[in-house]
Amino acid sequence: MNKKVGVLRFLGTNCDQDIWRAIESVNMTPSWLWYQDHFNEQDYDAFVIPGGFSYGDYLRCGAMAAKMPVMQSLHEASQKGKPILGICNGFQILCESGLLPGALIRNADRHFIDEWVDLELVNPCSYWAGETSACRIPIAHGEGRFFATTDQIKELEDSGQIWWRYKENPNGSLNDIAGIMNKQKNVAALMPHPERAMHKWMGSDVGRVFFESVL
Repeated sequence: MNKKVGVLRFLGTNCDQDIWRAIESVNMTPSWLWYQDHFNEQDYDAFVIPGGFSYGDYLRCGAMAAKMPVMQSLHEASQKGKPILGICNGFQILCESGLLPGALIRNADRHFIDEWVDLELVNPCSYWAGETSACRIPIAHGEGRFFATTDQIKELEDSGQIWWRYKENPNGSLNDIAGIMNKQKNVAALMPHPERAMHKWMGSDVGRVFFESVL
């Protein structure tokens, strides 16, 4: 039986169809989860929060989405150890909801960045991307600079929660951080977009490993 992956949708989510196709392309079954609804975590094998501009990035990116009913159910799913992945705006939402530490703030140069970046694996996440040691995938964000307190950064480093680092930091993220995990390592997020590197015609198919590992 194919694994069923819940895909969260908020007002302003715009990478949802990309995620849907990425999940289908690795023979899993996507299912929409609307921001106003609750869900039973037992009905799903994993969850993805796509990128976009939830609520137009008002207040702070992801701040309003983090308060929606669907996130209450996602908190319950995280406590049950379900795999959860946040990409770009999904990373911001997970931080704003408290499922991950830190925050994503305006890029250091104050500009929107749209380019390919090289990542290096710091600590593996068995659910997402497995043991892939390095990859090159696209970024597209204006507020992707990871920020946290000194104590939070130390804890992330000491507890092995840094997932990916930029080889050449594009946005001023502290410690070159491109992605992090929670302590249990079932909740993970990154700013780059693996769903935009699923096929050779996209420029690379390395993004497939992010989703195939859930199988």
